[in-house]
Amino acid sequence: MTLRTLDSLGSLEGKRVIVRCDLNVPLRDGVITDDGRVRASLPTLNALINAGARVIVCSHLGRPDGAPDPQYSLEPVAQRLAELLGTPVAFARDTVGESAREAVASVENGGVVVIENLRFNAGETSKDDATRKAFAAELAELGDALVSDGFGVVHRKQASVYELAELLPSSAGFLIATELDVLDRLTENPERPYTVVLGGSKVSDKLGVISHLLPRVDRILVGGGMLFTFLKAQGHAVGASLLEEDQLDTVRGYIAEAAERGVEIVVPTDVVVAASFAADAAHETVAADAIEQTSFGASGIGLDIGPVTAAAFAEAIRGSKTVFWNGPMGVFEFPAFAAGTKAVAQALTEVDGLGVVGGGDSAAAVRQLGFSDDQFGHISTGGGASLEFLEGKKLPGLEVLGWA
Repeated sequence: MTLRTLDSLGSLEGKRVIVRCDLNVPLRDGVITDDGRVRASLPTLNALINAGARVIVCSHLGRPDGAPDPQYSLEPVAQRLAELLGTPVAFARDTVGESAREAVASVENGGVVVIENLRFNAGETSKDDATRKAFAAELAELGDALVSDGFGVVHRKQASVYELAELLPSSAGFLIATELDVLDRLTENPERPYTVVLGGSKVSDKLGVISHLLPRVDRILVGGGMLFTFLKAQGHAVGASLLEEDQLDTVRGYIAEAAERGVEIVVPTDVVVAASFAADAAHETVAADAIEQTSFGASGIGLDIGPVTAAAFAEAIRGSKTVFWNGPMGVFEFPAFAAGTKAVAQALTEVDGLGVVGGGDSAAAVRQLGFSDDQFGHISTGGGASLEFLEGKKLPGLEVLGWA
């Protein structure tokens, strides 16, 4: 089976089309700090507007625990969407209640309305199938068709992602189609050399990706907090750095498997170690096998890859034809520990081939560090969904759209 696309829905003029976006953007004091996911939704929304559809946008934001919570309101997102679309966007102050029904009834052809945060209704994320189906049935009353375009949630069996797609004629939007095209290129006959860069805090978050990609890649570069579990697995002391003791044997197994397959696993040779986890913490750069030999001793915390490693990683990335990167190299939110992440990002912009930023913290990092989206081959909108796809898992939000 192949993914159903917008064409499968026929003429949409005058039809109420629910668009399940992923507008889960970071907010600070009610202000969007990164509108990347909002901008990523524009191609599909503009296509529907131009087709004369009556567009009903829905999404979640944060984790409001199944009840209304003003700090998670989608109203700022609706306002930003109006600015980016260059057209008025109505806002309904509930999901399936009176405000939503009135807003949908009044929207004209080519008009747009955003309904309130789906997760204000406990049915959206309920573990009970019947509860999710009941909420999906209420959502279905608002529309004639569904366009699923929130790639960041397709790995979740949630009412607006799965059950709603069963109740209404449904298809994927352009964002999901683009994400799948890129992920397919990362897993099926990728151009070589193929390098995967993994960072972030935990090895356990990346185990499935490492296992599934080991037979497919030429090189894995390991940074972020997870590097310390690799160093420990190789017999080195890591001070007070982040460590997953329960994953040491698993990591040793991956190191051995990589050697058998001829895959290079590159672990940092130098590390930036700090006295504490703080932006202004005193810090030193030391060899990765000498972390406890800083002036901080066993209390030192590794917070970034060192400059020698950053240069080596950058060279490996630039020399590759396919690169997938997920997870920052250090605590990029603190300028003193952002150099490793910035070096990786810069190198990725120079790849003569496909360079993919794997969403989540990586996407946030490149934008915070001053890079623009168009400098990269692709920036994914779905960190967790991308990882699960690359693990070889079935994603319910895609299967319900015909993807197999």
